[in-house]
Amino acid sequence: MRIGILTSGGDCPGINATIRGVCKTAINHYGMEVVGIHSGFQGLLTKDVESFTDKSLSGLLNQGGTMLGTSREKPFKKNGVISDVNKPALIEQNIKELGLDCVVCIGGNGTQKTAAKLAAMGLNIVSVPKTIDNDIWGTDFSFGFDSAVSIATDAIDRLHSTASSHKRVMVIEVMGHKAGWIALYSGMAGGGDVILIPEIPYNIHNIGETILNRLKKGKPYSIVVVAEGIQTDGRKRAAEYIAQEIEYETGIETRETVLGYIQRGGSPTPFDRNLSTRMGGHATELIATEQFGRMITLKGDEISSAPLEEIAGKLKLVTEDNDLVVQGRRMGILFRLIMMWAKAIRPYIRPFQDFLQAESFQDFLQSESPL
Repeated sequence: MRIGILTSGGDCPGINATIRGVCKTAINHYGMEVVGIHSGFQGLLTKDVESFTDKSLSGLLNQGGTMLGTSREKPFKKNGVISDVNKPALIEQNIKELGLDCVVCIGGNGTQKTAAKLAAMGLNIVSVPKTIDNDIWGTDFSFGFDSAVSIATDAIDRLHSTASSHKRVMVIEVMGHKAGWIALYSGMAGGGDVILIPEIPYNIHNIGETILNRLKKGKPYSIVVVAEGIQTDGRKRAAEYIAQEIEYETGIETRETVLGYIQRGGSPTPFDRNLSTRMGGHATELIATEQFGRMITLKGDEISSAPLEEIAGKLKLVTEDNDLVVQGRRMGILFRLIMMWAKAIRPYIRPFQDFLQAESFQDFLQSESPL
């Protein structure tokens, strides 16, 4: 059996460990031939591949990034490295010409959608979820998330000392456009006083009030953890916007820090190394038993899989009944303090928020606003 493997989308810690888990299991246990595909789906379009041996996979476990390279090539969209051909048909042709019995796709939500579409074409596909955001539906955790949380928590720990020394409010922005898992987990682990995530609306006046109440209780500094995707005025980054609003509300000196791509770099944590290895090994097991069209999942402590058609296009978001949210509120950590009447009128306020964020009136008219 001859299999291909590619990595697509953004990099994150644990990709190389997953490649190692897939390929070493395939070569040593199942006697399969493995072909590495460079630069994600772009490599499938251009047949940019290399053959792997057990020796070529040495030293990968603790390395960040991806040895195969990656791209954001989307085969079912016309833009990209090749735009004047039927890309899905070309991929199907190249897979046949390369003699691949299956392709392992390692990637995030976009990759899972592409993998599901390729599987629907009748191609043999197995996918492995990869994202620091932890927002892929169907799995409790994706590799890369624990490493990102560890990096963010370390940064929050370091900010405590400077915030305490200067009696400041420190706002730290972590990744998470639509899902606030990194902010939630690192904020709780790092002792954040306010945690703002995209899924839970906030009231800036309540944030200022919370910080002033801490000051009255003899707590002269506060740590505010924000996900990059929270609602702002549409012109500033999340941390900058929240820091300016807090300083205006409280009069307390406030500084912001944006972690950015630091969260995606470096070696994976031991948890992510082991998770990547287990997921990679299980992907090869699915191939050996010809269970195609599936994505590897972690449920509890069990590595399993689910049909790609049930995963693709869905996001796993933080809910208000999440254990960490519930426990945080019990401890006095602010996630949201918003009146019930505000929830009731939110559908009527939203169109005006959309209007303010639209680059032009024409953009607003073309939006999904209910006005």
